[in-house]
Amino acid sequence: MEIKNFVFIPILLAAFAFFFYNVNRLISYLKVAKPEDRFREIGQRLQQALVVAIFQKKILRDKVAGPIHAGIFWGFLILLASAAEALLEGIHPALTLDFLGPLYSLATILTDLFCTLIIVATIIAGWRRVVTKVQRLQVSQAETREALLILMTIFFIVTSLLLQNSARIAMDHDLSWAVRPAGEVVSLLISSGAAPIVFEICWWIHIVLILSFMNFLPYSKHLHVLTSVPNVYLGPLEPTNKLKAIDFEEEGVEKFGVVDVEDFTWKTLLDGYTCTHCGRCTSVCPANATGKVLDPRSIIVNINARTMDRAPELAAAPAGMNDGDNGEASSLASDESRLIGDYVSREALWQCTTCGACMQECPVMIEHVPAIVDMRRSLVMMEADFPPEAQTALNNIETNATPWAFSPMERADWADGMQIKTLAEDNEMEVLFWVGCAGSYDERAKQITRAFAELMQIADVNFRILGTEEKCTGDPARRIGNEYLADMMIKMNVETLNNYNVKKVVTTCPHCFNTMRNEYPDFGGKYEVLHHTQFIQDLTNSGRLNIERSAISSEAVAYHDSCYLGRYNEEYDAPRSTLKQVPGLEVLEAPRSRDRGFCCGAGGGQMFMEETEGKRVNIERTEELLETGAKTIAVNCPFCTQMITDGVKSKDLGEEVQIKDVSEILLESIKAKTEK
Repeated sequence: MEIKNFVFIPILLAAFAFFFYNVNRLISYLKVAKPEDRFREIGQRLQQALVVAIFQKKILRDKVAGPIHAGIFWGFLILLASAAEALLEGIHPALTLDFLGPLYSLATILTDLFCTLIIVATIIAGWRRVVTKVQRLQVSQAETREALLILMTIFFIVTSLLLQNSARIAMDHDLSWAVRPAGEVVSLLISSGAAPIVFEICWWIHIVLILSFMNFLPYSKHLHVLTSVPNVYLGPLEPTNKLKAIDFEEEGVEKFGVVDVEDFTWKTLLDGYTCTHCGRCTSVCPANATGKVLDPRSIIVNINARTMDRAPELAAAPAGMNDGDNGEASSLASDESRLIGDYVSREALWQCTTCGACMQECPVMIEHVPAIVDMRRSLVMMEADFPPEAQTALNNIETNATPWAFSPMERADWADGMQIKTLAEDNEMEVLFWVGCAGSYDERAKQITRAFAELMQIADVNFRILGTEEKCTGDPARRIGNEYLADMMIKMNVETLNNYNVKKVVTTCPHCFNTMRNEYPDFGGKYEVLHHTQFIQDLTNSGRLNIERSAISSEAVAYHDSCYLGRYNEEYDAPRSTLKQVPGLEVLEAPRSRDRGFCCGAGGGQMFMEETEGKRVNIERTEELLETGAKTIAVNCPFCTQMITDGVKSKDLGEEVQIKDVSEILLESIKAKTEK
């Protein structure tokens, strides 16, 4: 055995010992948080990991940076075999993978290919950071230096590997099954006399960089190299805006929501480990795009910073002392800093519209919105610290079962003269029409409610409403952070619906739709829930509604995707399909549409709060829709209707541009036919 092997083996053992020490350290930090079961549905999780992590589905949404990163990632996977072989050769020269035969030939071809691709990709990535200065990558000088250090390390790892293999060829000592096209070319530049020296130097550079990089990862923002695939595997399988309920009847619970990192589940702390700092989440955040302080990346990064500061002491505490519910954990940290306020801005938490764009774009499936809402919960339920306008909405929900100061007895006034029965009058029905608070009280939304009800009457749908028995679904209270109030509303609604044995529900509000479809089952409310655009599509496809040319003022409409129907429930086609059935009607798309759609600014309780910083989100979205040139903007949500209408009014366009719900456009079409 060569002398280098005796030198290398202690280095290898020390490097792996230090690496596993750090892995165990990071795992121990996760244990300070609350438990969560993310280990079921193995088949679904494997599929998710394969599609999102291995095939880089989300990364490739970015047509420029995506292929660059995917090339580096796939090269990393391919080069694992070469790295393993280099380590084995360090133990003994005869330990190679050549015994794999043709598979080794394939591996060496791919190694050459990806070495070349990664060299090019790292140069381009560095150029984008330093020269073109892509906005989302400009965070701090420290991060830029670290990113460049990592890129240089990757560059020299693959370059040294390529030169090492080229030197083998120049020495005429390459392995029998090896096929190295790029190595053959580079070997022409290495003389046979210099080849042994080149090989030794490059082998040591390659090994030292690999072992150093491996042990640098647990201390750097590039820890995601180790945690991204597990994090995607353990990512959410349910709808991303399904918030977890709090069991208020659980004994011994003294804290609600997240006060500090130990109140999160371990998965949120793993999200902190996994954040790639790529800024994709921030680049699509409507609050950040309109000049507000909310930065989804910063929230996750700072949760991780707080974990690194607080978890070591919690992890070292005696068993049982880091139980976040008994209040003892707070006395363990020697500093007096707090997660909310010192690490995460309170102001930022209240600027979130819960649109989910951050989660949609995150390539490693980090769950920003649940973390934000969990912190809101502690502010609301533990500190009574929230915007005054939110207090008004919450008080109204508690008093009137609606966010507005209207009497519950007025909830069904919109139906006067339409001969619509309530369930209390007759519980034999095809579907329950859940009107929602906006559709019951807001004057503009009531027009949509009546239009949809009239469409169902034309289609001879046997539907009922709850009338004064209907209450707020709890969505605004949940997203604002008052889970106790939401819990009360949900349970009352579920009791009412179950008493009437309701099976099928249709609603014009995507927020009601999302809550009833995805969250009510956790409270015993299991129903078939449809958005009214889905229900209309069924009616038109079955021939129960016959659509003619619309009587709207223009033959082109710009369609706006609501976040809670589109991004959260992946329904993009039903509204468009229905609109496109209207002869002569052209549906125009805004630059940001479908799963890249831009929020109207009303979600997450923002409908009932004021934007005090930067540009209003609804103005930003309205301007984008107006740029399509359409004189009619089609919507599917009463909140979006109000926000886009306000945006149009701010432009002093008067009656030039109209905001219409899909149901209103269809009703006009049918009435136009009748008038003929």
